[in-house]
Amino acid sequence: ATVILHIAAHIPPSRLRMLRSSARLFPLIARSRAAPFAAFSSRAVPSSPAPIPAGEPDGPQMHTPVPGPESQRSMGEYDRFQDSRSVITVQDLDKSIGNYFADADGNMMLDTFNQISSIAVGYNNPELLEAAKSDQWARALINRPSLGTTPPKYWPPLLNDSLMSIAPTGLNQVFTAMCGTCAVECAYKAAFMAHQHKVRGGAGFTEEELTSCMKNAKPGSPELSIMSFEGGFHGRLLGALSSTRSKAIHKVDLPAFDWPVAPFPEIKYPLAENEAHNTAEEERCLQAVYDGLKAHPDCVAVVIEPIQGEGGDNEASASFYRGLRQITKDLGRFFIVDEVQTGGGNAGTWWVHEQWGLQSPPDAVTFAKKLQTAGFYHNMDFRPSDCYRNFNTWLGDPVRAMLAGKIIEITKRDNLLENSRITGDFMRQELEVLSAKYPKYISNVRGRGTFLAFDSETPELRDLLVHHMRQAGVQTGGCGARSVRLRPQLVFTPKHADIYLDVLESVTKKL
Repeated sequence: ATVILHIAAHIPPSRLRMLRSSARLFPLIARSRAAPFAAFSSRAVPSSPAPIPAGEPDGPQMHTPVPGPESQRSMGEYDRFQDSRSVITVQDLDKSIGNYFADADGNMMLDTFNQISSIAVGYNNPELLEAAKSDQWARALINRPSLGTTPPKYWPPLLNDSLMSIAPTGLNQVFTAMCGTCAVECAYKAAFMAHQHKVRGGAGFTEEELTSCMKNAKPGSPELSIMSFEGGFHGRLLGALSSTRSKAIHKVDLPAFDWPVAPFPEIKYPLAENEAHNTAEEERCLQAVYDGLKAHPDCVAVVIEPIQGEGGDNEASASFYRGLRQITKDLGRFFIVDEVQTGGGNAGTWWVHEQWGLQSPPDAVTFAKKLQTAGFYHNMDFRPSDCYRNFNTWLGDPVRAMLAGKIIEITKRDNLLENSRITGDFMRQELEVLSAKYPKYISNVRGRGTFLAFDSETPELRDLLVHHMRQAGVQTGGCGARSVRLRPQLVFTPKHADIYLDVLESVTKKL
């Protein structure tokens, strides 16, 4: 029976279906598909101060291919009203728990992608569920306020105790928004308005400006721009999309502003063996930024992700970012750091840019995803000269700010930033070991904390690896041309990392 179970675990799902009606062995095969996960590693797994989420299974539990028949049925229903072509599978939210994603077919997958990097402290976290039952949350949910005109009396202390408690060093203001793209778009508007206010010397608008802007003409609608980087992703609204340079499919058919773009350093790994190349490459890109800004006096700001998530998890050294900040200071341009994906703790600190050793803070830092609410931090010079300018009906959502506050509280209490550092160090070390054994599928291991990535040789091999990881019970995602990115939760511990590494090695052995 042991031998049969071992063989059955490797039989493709299509072949299993053929065996169901004829093979006497099928009861054993069915049980093998649903058998508890058994880790086989001999790694020295470090300890972490973070608790394991209660109620989690011991590992992935797979019953069907992904997507299974029930998920496919639901996807067909979905497609009646919305485009389902991007849907991977259908989640059973009631049964998802901690780091584990339950799908509609009863599969339990270890989730290292987490709703595109936006779940922080576990599916169905009991503390969040309990908090959601409170009268304050319920009233905020059914009486959604217009925060810019009639905020509830709890709004200032809520902001102080949640978002402002983790504000980046040197920034004392926060603008709340609806999503990551909204945050970026509003940060751009703030930069443009601050620039024009400075140009006018603090004076009010001229009659010509007020009249011409209604015709989308100068001087009221000035030809200003934002510089971004090749490979960067900043969102899908028209301003943010004009600065997005990651994939053509995001931009094709859409009008865009003619904004400048700079090269992002093409870093080679391992870092220790490519120091001379990487230093020269960063110097080349910094010079290109300087030259580009000098050539575009209408460019008021530079925007950059600390790690280019959608573009392939590309990152430069801290020295590069310090140099970039210095250039913007020297030339009088604003510096916007887009931490929509990198912020929130995965990298071992609340904000990746705080690991750069900047001598002066960015002018704006955007956030969303892991914090479950969105917006940007800034200082007073990014407040518009008049009200109703950077504005909309809701200006965020109090319920989401309450959720962010609870996530922040749990993260601090349970030492989840430290957990991300410990788990990330362990994962990176072990991924390096696997890259030496399976370089076709795992190379160029990189990242900070558990915000990690590696490359496969080709896009096709990357896609094959991601597919088979999912069939083996690990939900993961790709980025860039040929990269696999890890976006686990803050409650993803070394134990979970060990399971991930087991599955990764098992899959790469078979491919």
